[in-house]
Amino acid sequence: MAITSSSLLLPAGHPLHRVQRIAIGVGGLGILASVILGFADSAQLLRSYLVAWLFWTGATLGCLALLMINHVTGGAWGVVIRRALEAGARNLPVMGLLFVPIALGLGGLYEWAQPEHVQHDELLQHKATYLNVPFFLGRTVFYFVVWTLVAWGLVRWSTRQDERPDPATDRMELISRGGLVLLGLTMTFAFIDWAMSLEPHWFSTIYGVIWMGGSALTAFAVVIPVAALFALREPTRGLVKREQVHDLGKLLLAFVILWTYFNLSQFLIIWAANLPEETGWYLKRLRGGWQYLALVLVVFHFALPFLVLLSRPLKRDPRRLAIIALVLLAVRFLDVFWLVTPAFSPGRLTVHPLDLTTLLAVGGSWVWLFVRNLEGRPLLPLRDPSLPVLS
Repeated sequence: MAITSSSLLLPAGHPLHRVQRIAIGVGGLGILASVILGFADSAQLLRSYLVAWLFWTGATLGCLALLMINHVTGGAWGVVIRRALEAGARNLPVMGLLFVPIALGLGGLYEWAQPEHVQHDELLQHKATYLNVPFFLGRTVFYFVVWTLVAWGLVRWSTRQDERPDPATDRMELISRGGLVLLGLTMTFAFIDWAMSLEPHWFSTIYGVIWMGGSALTAFAVVIPVAALFALREPTRGLVKREQVHDLGKLLLAFVILWTYFNLSQFLIIWAANLPEETGWYLKRLRGGWQYLALVLVVFHFALPFLVLLSRPLKRDPRRLAIIALVLLAVRFLDVFWLVTPAFSPGRLTVHPLDLTTLLAVGGSWVWLFVRNLEGRPLLPLRDPSLPVLS
């Protein structure tokens, strides 16, 4: 039977549709619970929402980054997950809209957005040229406009490639070359704005890189289970080979190591320098119960995934690799929680029900849109020269 675009559309009985229905139900319950709990503690609602939004925005940007990396470097590993990466990247406009509650509550999140703090803090006064509400909001709008335009261009030419490979393949590579430079710069400034400026007296030159590496790892953790379904279920069963699954497992291991390297580099440099204005950031995260969460990250974000992913048979097994990816996805949220929440609760580890409900609210909506973005297009780019079975 000939493979055509229509034969590779997402079928009605595909497991992803069941995931979509579960996601919208979970998301709806998360929204309802967040609203109810938020009436009792609106400040906590805003803080928890920020953590959830940062996590899922990181996943979205990670999809865009991996998409462009594959267009530049080539390889069948990216072709089998391209539609999933595109589906994630297409959520960028929605994540931009979901920034609105944060924009409305800046004064409750950021010290530099509170005039009463700025007027008594000389350092914040010096930083006011950059850290002020209009410029902050303007930068955020600029980030999302740039990211959305890049994602739109890549999806547009990817769709055209299904009809005519040339010049679509070259155009996507050209967009990705410039797009990766733009993404690296804008993601650095974005996460400095959104996360690091929660503690404006502290700074790190590698902070943006840590978020970039973590976001790419989050994206892999999202799309690998989708690739596993592609490998095991029709209509893509037999088209996604174990070699491509193995490549994804190797890349997952590589990004686990990369995340560890970035974080360890920052920690060793700051801890060895032993400067009070720098070590204070880590002291907040290594006391009052936060040290136990740090230990969880060391074990489940690096040690265990590293050891498990050394296994070649596991990396070639779609089911087991998907389980590892889903575990890493959960641990990725714990990492974001550990990075952000101590800015609001430095004395002791605090976990609020809103931390879970906002995660489910944003995540359920994100997954529902993700699956919807997969509909109406072939699940694999038929005419890409890197797709071995069809090239």
